[in-house]
Amino acid sequence: MVVSQKLALRQTTALIMTPQLQQAIKLLQLSNQELDVFIESEVAENPFLERESSEGGLEQDTENPEQARSNDDNGFDEELGSPPGEGPAEAGEIGSIADAGQETGTSSGTDMPTTDAVALTATNAPPGDPGAALDSDFDNNWTNDDRGDLNNTPPTQFADWGGGGRFDGSAFAIEDNLSREVSLRDHLSSQINMLFTDPRRRMMAGVFIDYLDDAGYLRADLEEIAEKLGISTGEAEEVLIRAQECDPPGMFARNLGECLALQLSDRDRLDPAMKILVNNLDRLGRREAAALKRICGVDDEDFAQMVAEIRALDPKPGLAFIHDTAQTIIPDIIVTAKRGGDWHLELNADTLPRVLVNQTYFAEISASARTKDEREYIGERMQSANWLIKAMDQRATTILKVATEIVRTQCSFLAKGVRHLKPLTLRAVADGIGMHESTVSRVTSNKFMATPRGVFELKYFFTTAIASTVGGDAHSAESVRQRIKALINDESPRAVLSDDSIVELLSGDHIDIARRTVVKYRQAMSIPSSVQRRREKAMSL
Repeated sequence: MVVSQKLALRQTTALIMTPQLQQAIKLLQLSNQELDVFIESEVAENPFLERESSEGGLEQDTENPEQARSNDDNGFDEELGSPPGEGPAEAGEIGSIADAGQETGTSSGTDMPTTDAVALTATNAPPGDPGAALDSDFDNNWTNDDRGDLNNTPPTQFADWGGGGRFDGSAFAIEDNLSREVSLRDHLSSQINMLFTDPRRRMMAGVFIDYLDDAGYLRADLEEIAEKLGISTGEAEEVLIRAQECDPPGMFARNLGECLALQLSDRDRLDPAMKILVNNLDRLGRREAAALKRICGVDDEDFAQMVAEIRALDPKPGLAFIHDTAQTIIPDIIVTAKRGGDWHLELNADTLPRVLVNQTYFAEISASARTKDEREYIGERMQSANWLIKAMDQRATTILKVATEIVRTQCSFLAKGVRHLKPLTLRAVADGIGMHESTVSRVTSNKFMATPRGVFELKYFFTTAIASTVGGDAHSAESVRQRIKALINDESPRAVLSDDSIVELLSGDHIDIARRTVVKYRQAMSIPSSVQRRREKAMSL
């Protein structure tokens, strides 16, 4: 066999993802908030992209007034991948399809006067001419010294009228009146300074604060802290016991039992029986009421009162100083009901970033380009801007297509509730709209839909199927989980349902489900077993 080299031509077909295609795929899986951040970075890098302001006008570029003036005079040729006058995308409907895109009017660069400005103009207009302009000597007519109604009394004599100002006559800054949320460390540090008169022990107590978690528990070992401070364990214990007097009660506890004991001691309720109950919290968690009453030496009434007192305590007192603000979910799609049982879908236009391409500025820059590199850069930036507009338009269209197919399949859920949620897969939606399954997966990531039943993530509508015992349509796994939860919530305290009983009840509703599946769904919803529920309900009787 002879080995040799030779040249040959060969023609093949291959799928290559261009940068533009990669960008379009990336935009599909972004939420509206993430898309807004991405658009901001693109606008900062591309001189031909402009953002439309929330008032409907254009965000002017104050550093380039000539460019801003050309934007106002001539407008833009493209807006979100749509011709002038059209919205960003069409809205889909089930039954009757209607356009949901809002008409985009041309924006002018002149701002309308505010209500205050109009009122001020009418007040200062000369008699008989209410539309006249303001007096040119406006500043002199409205000085602080002009107080004719107060007999020209000097303004300094009215400093004690509570008008809001400093002793030097200057006004208070608004920042001086803003409230500041107190952190757990600041709250405890102020008490430590009063509890400890010895600077040495005050410093030690400050070190203990550094080892607290958000709930107020001391998570470090006491011997380890004593070794780092160079003191004995006994002295560290004395400092800790003194620090545990801080408010709120339960701070600097090393475990849940000690935290509850500190709170009970502050209420003067830590008697011997309560101490035994606090030391056996694990058995209380297992609802071993009979054994706890025996070792505590109390009757049913006293035991119920002791349990009620423990339930009234705060197991994590430090969390009261956590001031995290809950983030509100902003839906990407809005679904509303129409007459006749139809559903109307539209994109949430308030959260969609609106991008414009400045064709006028592109023409001006292209005419002034002299070198080849400048022309290549201008062309590349313009091509990138056009691709971004098309990708955003394609993203909006794809989201509406997927959402329309989901609503078409789950219309019974929207009308009747979660028990009518149907099983749905990504492949079924992809086949329904003629797209690839991976595209549907990207569209449904980080997207939320506002419906009359609430706000749901698009992934919520995709559930596995559970077969029916009589054939026909299968049941959604989510609807079966809600059915199990409803059965357990309605069970009698004296007739707690076992997992086998739940299987029999579901079989009566033509749901073919195994016992292990019921156990899996029950545990996923954090519902205890029938034995634990029976003990818990017995304690509440």
